[in-house]
Amino acid sequence: MSRDILDAAVQTGKAIVRMNARLQPVFTLRHLAYLTDCDYGLLRAIVGRSIQNPYRVFRIHKRPSPDGQERYRTICAPDPQLLTVQRWLATNVLNHAASSIHSASKAFAPGCTLLHAAEPHCGAKWLIKVDVQNFFESVSEIAAYRVFRALGYQALVAFEFARLCTRLGNSTLRRSHPQWLRDPWRCYEIAAYDHSLGRIGHLPQGAPTSPMLANIAMHAADEVLHALAMSFRLTYTRYADDLIFSTTDPGFTRELASSVVRSVYSILGKYGFSPNVAKTQIVPPRARKVVLGLLVDEPSPRLPREFREKIRMHLYYIKKDGVGPAHHAARRGFTAVASLRNVLYGLAAFATQIEPQYGASIRKELDSVTWPT
Repeated sequence: MSRDILDAAVQTGKAIVRMNARLQPVFTLRHLAYLTDCDYGLLRAIVGRSIQNPYRVFRIHKRPSPDGQERYRTICAPDPQLLTVQRWLATNVLNHAASSIHSASKAFAPGCTLLHAAEPHCGAKWLIKVDVQNFFESVSEIAAYRVFRALGYQALVAFEFARLCTRLGNSTLRRSHPQWLRDPWRCYEIAAYDHSLGRIGHLPQGAPTSPMLANIAMHAADEVLHALAMSFRLTYTRYADDLIFSTTDPGFTRELASSVVRSVYSILGKYGFSPNVAKTQIVPPRARKVVLGLLVDEPSPRLPREFREKIRMHLYYIKKDGVGPAHHAARRGFTAVASLRNVLYGLAAFATQIEPQYGASIRKELDSVTWPT
């Protein structure tokens, strides 16, 4: 290797470390393949989009819509080697980019919890809730490239990182918009990276890199949304795709709330996001205040009645003579008793975060159950 190449690599590494001393320098795609012990040819093929879909795509049920219509979430599970690379990028790069995340963001960052997202809205008189539609899928490979480039990585490496963290997906009406189409006259210097589909990739839901990339890509929008909130004397937080605004001001009005909603829609559109209009809520005084599934009508967040009733129902049946864990798991659609057990212990752990004493009592009851092997 020539001295010039070594000097260039040293300078590149220093530039990355100057941006953030905890970032892992990566000089080439082959270097990344070495660091992750993955096949270089496979990574190059994924970057070049010659592997059409290195993801296993499936749908899972979501909570039905208010009119009873079934809804689904599309999950993209990466190829095992791609998953290894994405996990490496999440751990060694994106997890050290906390300064690129706005303080209003309360998800997908170290120390962030659902409780921290709900706490700022406790005691609110008014709540405004706006949901971002197709949150991850709204972040393009261009936005992902800009994230890595801003962290100090060279243009080619940032481009390759962005391609490894995005997928083309299906051609849809939304994807026909100019922002999702590549300039047909533009040619890549590396011919293997020039694909003929003419489309731009997006973050897949299910990739370990997507949450942090989406968070960082939202920073500019968060800045404007925070400024909007300040102008109306509102508190603003975002938990992934859930935007929450609140105020304790009894003089706030529905007209002001409607004005805020219109402004939020406009801001989201400016940054390439779309609101899920059907899920927008304006919650006035005397109405039940729920943020991210937690009650915020008192000084600290509480678990809602529905959560407690759900736990009570499960405990009743798994301890009831003639039913027990196995029959209850089958009746509730679980594929195995272990799945039911994991879900219930997960709910107990979540309850412990919100109401420690109640969560501990649930776990004690679960520990007393005779679980079949």
